[in-house]
Amino acid sequence: MDWASLDQQIINGLQLGSIYALIALGYTMVYGVLRLINFAHGEVYMVGAYVAYYTAERWFDKTKFHPAVLLLLMLFNSMVICAILGVTIERVAYRPLRSAPRISVLITAIGVSLLLQQGGLLIFKTSPQPSISESVNPFKAYTFENLPLLGNITISGGQTAMFFVSLIFMLLLWFLVTRTSTGRAMRAVAHDFDTAALMGVDVNRIVSITFIVGSGLAGAGGMMNATALGTPLDTFYGLIPGVKAFVAAVLGGIGNIPGAVLGGFLMGVAETMVVWVGYAGYKDAVAFVVLIAVLLFKPNGLLGSVGVEKA
Repeated sequence: MDWASLDQQIINGLQLGSIYALIALGYTMVYGVLRLINFAHGEVYMVGAYVAYYTAERWFDKTKFHPAVLLLLMLFNSMVICAILGVTIERVAYRPLRSAPRISVLITAIGVSLLLQQGGLLIFKTSPQPSISESVNPFKAYTFENLPLLGNITISGGQTAMFFVSLIFMLLLWFLVTRTSTGRAMRAVAHDFDTAALMGVDVNRIVSITFIVGSGLAGAGGMMNATALGTPLDTFYGLIPGVKAFVAAVLGGIGNIPGAVLGGFLMGVAETMVVWVGYAGYKDAVAFVVLIAVLLFKPNGLLGSVGVEKA
């Protein structure tokens, strides 16, 4: 183990964890409101990455846009299209089954996930695997080194931008949930769905908003990760990040928004620690180890508990 690079790996883990946290927020918000694990959420993340790719490389002439404007356009398109996709999934696949046994909804969620993976093969380019070119990301050219208080740590501009934009989205979500009437209604629905409806809360509207917000955040995560890292895309692009984000939500206490953020950051750091100790080939397996450990020793997660305020 290279102890000199430990602080660098922790920083890398926090940057990676910010994306897991964004995706995990979607899982935890939907579970908080509907008690539903939306297994299609990782595929929404995949669609967000593809929308960013098509925006930058196909739909628009990127040479006619300032790089910052192009990035904002990619982010906007990814969030809007993913929000529409999320609310469509809820309206078509989940709402008709709202009173059905949970196993039916769970199987439907898995079916929607498979449908998006396989259906995406008919819509998206997969061979050769496309990727967002480095020229799209103006932050790629910047690297921060020898920063005060951070020693010899090197931080890439792209990942730094991704980290801070993720934090901004988390703060906006916190404001929505804790400081607005919509957020108050979301918390009421999460606390007691039927009673909230009897008290006049439009539960269908709140559920739709939950899917819009959660799916929009997943789209933002897909766009930022695909742009900052330039990872080749395919229709299974969201599978592993989706699983890790789900584990992050469980780790923090699924249904608990601060828990999802905490779990996301812990998952990111845990993954980079596995790389740091020399087992890079097992970095994806750490999510399953963490999931088993949480289910065995703390099933409610780190911040989850009976009576905790959810979503």
